[in-house]
Amino acid sequence: MGKIRLRFIISLTGKAVPAHFSNRKSKPLFLRKTQYNGVICLGIVLDIAKQAKEASYILSNASTTVKNNALEMMAKALEEMKEEILLANQEDLENAKQKGLKDAMIERLMLNDKRIDSMIKGLLDLVELPDPVGSGTVFKRPNGLVLQKQRVPLGVVGIIYESRPNVTSDAAGLCIKTGNAVILRGGSEAINSNKAIVKALCKGLEEANIPKTCIQLIEDTSRERIQELFKMREYVDVLIPRGGAALIKNVVENSQIPVIETGVGNCHVYVDEFADLDMATRIIINAKTSRPSVCNAAETLLVHKNVAKEFLPKALSELKKLGVEIRGCESTLKIYPDARLATEEDWATEYLDLILAVKVVDSIEEAISHINQYGTSHSEAIVTKDYDRANQFLARVDAACVYVNASTRFTDGGEFGMGAEIGISTQKLHARGPMGLEELTTVKYLIMGNGQVR
Repeated sequence: MGKIRLRFIISLTGKAVPAHFSNRKSKPLFLRKTQYNGVICLGIVLDIAKQAKEASYILSNASTTVKNNALEMMAKALEEMKEEILLANQEDLENAKQKGLKDAMIERLMLNDKRIDSMIKGLLDLVELPDPVGSGTVFKRPNGLVLQKQRVPLGVVGIIYESRPNVTSDAAGLCIKTGNAVILRGGSEAINSNKAIVKALCKGLEEANIPKTCIQLIEDTSRERIQELFKMREYVDVLIPRGGAALIKNVVENSQIPVIETGVGNCHVYVDEFADLDMATRIIINAKTSRPSVCNAAETLLVHKNVAKEFLPKALSELKKLGVEIRGCESTLKIYPDARLATEEDWATEYLDLILAVKVVDSIEEAISHINQYGTSHSEAIVTKDYDRANQFLARVDAACVYVNASTRFTDGGEFGMGAEIGISTQKLHARGPMGLEELTTVKYLIMGNGQVR
């Protein structure tokens, strides 16, 4: 039974949000102490969560036309407020440099005309994508009941992320398209950028007559506020952390709200003994250096011992010319003495920088074992001309995305044809791999009867 639009039980209105709702002033965020789920909090996060829940009921029933209009108005507002956003970002960059943050962190933090244009394009691209809300299947039971399995919004989505302010726009756009209210909690290093971006996005919502409380930013980036957010299970339906291992670990271990893990990418490229070595060199250079600060960049290179002496000197020399620091096993150092000796910690590290761990392995079995031990179930690649070994790697490596003769850098919603993504899920339940629009929905069963009893 195919996908269809279901309208005979629930009709998604084509009208704008009622003025009496959208014109209401938001409740003031009083700095008052209150208790919620056993936690004493200031009330800021609780008010945000309550407002998001209320707004989600309106947004969940908005038509595709209404939501697309909101996305267009949000994109227009980003363009109109580009200068204000860049000034706010400059303040964040200056603060980051004064604090001595790493170059990789500063690179993720930086906005420019091109990156804001990309954010605008991302919102407009969402307009062109099919709306998953309302789609589903219909089937009839022998007793005459007609069942519909319909896709509906998750409700309220909390996004916790670090230094990339473009996530603010990307996440908000995806949530609006799928009828979800969103609570954003970015890192302190990007607070000025995030405030300016959310200001623009909310301006767009108001111009589209959508409640601006559909997109809210927790401006207090203290640890106490994020701990409060973890307790809001009555109002927030899911949390999605995007960032480093420490951030994700904190959310997973402390949240009372369901969590979708994303992001940490200790990705590997394995060069098999039957690899095209020129191809392998191109792949590892791309996987490591095209954008080292993102989660789908390669962090470890594994090379079969039978091709190591031929492959490593040329490949590692090319990587060194591009500024990559090599940390290798003892066998690697014998072949390429310019490398530093790798430690056990290196095999488990997501560098997000121009650093590459290199290990010579005895067999494909050892390569697979190493990946399954140290990898983060994100993206793994093999370079080989052997069909059976390729299939062995595909079957046995435990990761969301497994490649044959291609760079790990393709793990991306846009590259997979999904459009934008909310993140790369590394877990197995609800969603795995790039999370596009459909992954921000769940299912609801609608049953039509004519008096049946059981």
